[in-house]
Amino acid sequence: MNAPVDFRAIEGMFKYHYKQIEVRFDPEYAIAWTYMKPTGAPCFNLGMLEELRAHDNAIESCGGRVLHKGQLQQIHYYVGGSRIEGIFSLGGNLANLVSLIKSGDRDTLAHYAKLCVDNMYQRICGYGSPMITISLVQGEALGGGFETALSSNLIFAERRARMGMPEILFNLFPGMGAYSLLGRRLGMRRAEEMILSGRIYTAEELHQMGVVDHLVEDGTGELAVNEFIHRNRHRNGMQAVFGCRQHFHPVSYEEMLNITNVWVDAAMRLEEKDLKLMSRLARAQAKLVPGGAAAAKPDAVEHEETLQYTTLQYATA
Repeated sequence: MNAPVDFRAIEGMFKYHYKQIEVRFDPEYAIAWTYMKPTGAPCFNLGMLEELRAHDNAIESCGGRVLHKGQLQQIHYYVGGSRIEGIFSLGGNLANLVSLIKSGDRDTLAHYAKLCVDNMYQRICGYGSPMITISLVQGEALGGGFETALSSNLIFAERRARMGMPEILFNLFPGMGAYSLLGRRLGMRRAEEMILSGRIYTAEELHQMGVVDHLVEDGTGELAVNEFIHRNRHRNGMQAVFGCRQHFHPVSYEEMLNITNVWVDAAMRLEEKDLKLMSRLARAQAKLVPGGAAAAKPDAVEHEETLQYTTLQYATA
């Protein structure tokens, strides 16, 4: 049975001008595009998380339908990407996390973590409607960025993309879905190996492992997604198969929240040496602010230096 229609939510769904996300609807193939463009460092901040939540809540409350030319149209595909050149998301804003931990503000840290889970769980469940979710990764996806990519049915990644979970290098772990989602894709043992290694993987490596579904050439990500959707003649069957995942090996909201609570507890136990490394890495994140000093310099060598923390050099103090 279709969900009750909230016409106020539908009318504003793709017309509202958000500050930190960009949304559009392609009516020909019923694609909802959502791009992250966070203010400041290319990370998840509370403001962007709240905007994502508001937009996605509208989609879910309307049963995945949108009002187009006076007619209700079902969204068939939800595609999540980024407007930051070379970066999908660097995950949590480390400067903010360090501040919360040092001040002992467990409640705000838990609120932030829950908001991350709330956003991801909607995507895992397909927004309660028959749609296929796609993550388009065209650059760095670290920590929570990688977790977000994993929450979709399909991952498209350009060859330049790198993904990984470096949190163990400052004595933490990715607590907003990595264990649950990687464990179901690769098995518990392999997921733990990846999390505990802190290693950053190339898109090609992850494609060979079966984590990335479609590996495409640099600069062709959107085109590749569009071509896949245009060619797909079995959308209904494909969506049904993806829906089976949640029956065969379900990811529950309770499971994600419980793991998030483990993450919050672990974060509050971090020692001064761990927080010093996080602060150093936070400064590296700040160098990647779009339009900032580092972004304004076209020197490829300097840009690569600001990305050093996405490699195992991340661990050096």
